[in-house]
Amino acid sequence: MTDKLTKRNNIRIIGTGEPIILFAHGFASDQTTWKWITPAFESDHTIILLDYVGSGNSDKSAYNKHKYQSLEGYVEDIVEICDYFEWKNIHFVGHSVGGMIGLLLSIKRPDIVKQLVMIGASPRYLNDFPEYRGGFERQEIEDILEMMEMNFIGWASFLAPVALPKSEGAEKTKLLESQFQSNDPSYTYDFLQATLLSDYRKMLKEVTVPTVILQCSMDSFVPIDVANYMNKHIARSQLHVLSAKGHYPHVSHPEETINTLKKHL
Repeated sequence: MTDKLTKRNNIRIIGTGEPIILFAHGFASDQTTWKWITPAFESDHTIILLDYVGSGNSDKSAYNKHKYQSLEGYVEDIVEICDYFEWKNIHFVGHSVGGMIGLLLSIKRPDIVKQLVMIGASPRYLNDFPEYRGGFERQEIEDILEMMEMNFIGWASFLAPVALPKSEGAEKTKLLESQFQSNDPSYTYDFLQATLLSDYRKMLKEVTVPTVILQCSMDSFVPIDVANYMNKHIARSQLHVLSAKGHYPHVSHPEETINTLKKHL
């Protein structure tokens, strides 16, 4: 079973120490995006890194379109992993959709998650005026999905500088673009659809673990309104706004991200 799970999610365990941090990557990404962050925690934490099925170096043969049509499929995998390795009371640090996967995990199994840290996460990307500003209209999301279907490479080239502006580091923007392009279009389309069309706003009130919401000062994917909304509806939450711009502060501004994580963990 160990080999099966390790291969399926490309699990890596590094560092030493009793506190466990599980770093969960975002959409169209993989565990390598944490490489600027993990060295700061290796000496006194056990670090768990993984790739969702369909992402990075996961076992693509384990992909099940029905299972992963919603984020609950990815939560199920992490529950299975944590139960097998007997990991409990972990600090779950999730980027973007990884943050929402962590949120659902904390509700399903609060014994696994001691603390939840969400970086640039959103429970709903669609606008629902006047009560909620998610950042996108339905047609905009449909256009993004259509662009991906028609020209995956062009979609990746268009989206990367939106996610990580070149002003925050052109080399890392290019790196992100390459990572987007390396994904399998079919898995990535399913994951994007599951992410952008989801609505987990009603779940926020069910979160019972201490939660930290990290939000970039200017994020093209997740407006500050979303972070404020989550902070208002998650009982034991606190909001920290970073000076970094874009959607990948752990890539563009690792030092600020590390300092903020150390302050809150």
